[in-house]
Amino acid sequence: MKKPDPKLERLNRLGVRNPHPERVRAPWFHSGEFFDANDLIQVKYEMLRHVRVDGASKAEAAALFGVSRPTFYQAEEAFERDGLPGLMPKQRGPKGAHKLSTNVMVFIEKRIEGVGPVHARALAGQLETELGISV
Repeated sequence: MKKPDPKLERLNRLGVRNPHPERVRAPWFHSGEFFDANDLIQVKYEMLRHVRVDGASKAEAAALFGVSRPTFYQAEEAFERDGLPGLMPKQRGPKGAHKLSTNVMVFIEKRIEGVGPVHARALAGQLETELGISV
């Protein structure tokens, strides 16, 4: 049985594993030395560097590194704006507690003040029954 690769596990945990390393066609990523097609940050950075330093066209670089041209432009803009951290994937979906508005929090606080600690399931049921919100 093959042992799990600690680097791949770390890339997964950090959310920076390239979902399509097989699409990276840059030859230096297939040498097995320093470059790793599984490392999404490294792939994006090298793609941008290939354009700036090596003079490749943006379309060529996008194809060589297995991404779409819109993805290239997004990476370029993010890198110019934020540097290397800009190449980190952004969190998908809602960025905060979008269901727990001020009205919902007032409802919850009143329930807690009235009877003390309330089980989360019971409170969720009350929210759904009385406010029509599923949490």
